[in-house]
Amino acid sequence: MKNNLKVARIQVDLTQQQLAEKTGVTRQTISLIEKGNYNPTLNLCLEICYAVNKTLDEVFWRGKE
Repeated sequence: MKNNLKVARIQVDLTQQQLAEKTGVTRQTISLIEKGNYNPTLNLCLEICYAVNKTLDEVFWRGKE
């Protein structure tokens, strides 16, 4: 899954740790999502989107492979 999480997180001035605390995951999980090495659940995707004030399609999308 592709994402713009790092850009969205920086736009709202959140560190990885702050976003992790807001969404109930570890900072390492946020890092892995940003790198594209972890596919979060839909629920976590939505929690992240609420935290960064973006829509789901603004942050996450599936690449054609």
